[in-house]
Amino acid sequence: LRDERLKQLEWQAKIEELFAQADLPELMKYVEFEKLTANLKLADRGEKSLRFNFQAIDGTPQRLVFGKQIFALKKGSSVVPHGHNNMATAFLILKGQFRGRHYDRIEDQAEHMIIRPTIDRQFGVGECSTVSDFKDNVHWFQSVADEPAFILNIHVLGVNPGSKLPTGRVYVDPNGEKLSDGLVRARRIKHDEANKLYG
Repeated sequence: LRDERLKQLEWQAKIEELFAQADLPELMKYVEFEKLTANLKLADRGEKSLRFNFQAIDGTPQRLVFGKQIFALKKGSSVVPHGHNNMATAFLILKGQFRGRHYDRIEDQAEHMIIRPTIDRQFGVGECSTVSDFKDNVHWFQSVADEPAFILNIHVLGVNPGSKLPTGRVYVDPNGEKLSDGLVRARRIKHDEANKLYG
């Protein structure tokens, strides 16, 4: 992905295909989910990031070229609305139910981002979504389950060689000014404000 032998849109399609084949009970064992979530205290707002290591299994790589974490959320909490610079990411729902929203990133402005809604639906266990610089760049996932909900996140950084934008998240308020053709002028905001509004 980083050396562009695989294009970002191809990566999204391949990851979605791969996640559709995932054996969730085996994956939960592989990440030691029960141990990882024992005595877990969830954040009051937003997601709590759980770091983990894959169990050593013969034949699997010891060094990974992607980042990984599990997001844990209580009912009503969100992975707040944000876009991505120079990143490709994927979510796999491990437990719970989410309302997932995605937006294409149409144009960057100094204090706003012009976005277009692309996805707004329920995501359940075993379902996934992906993000790249070119498709569904902005996302927002809100837990709607009565129980704690969990998302496996993988992310690859530095996927757009030559990008002058700082790699990372770009927080936005998607409830912005409605423009023509379904576009929205979303205000750029800081993490704390995003968490206060949508966490």
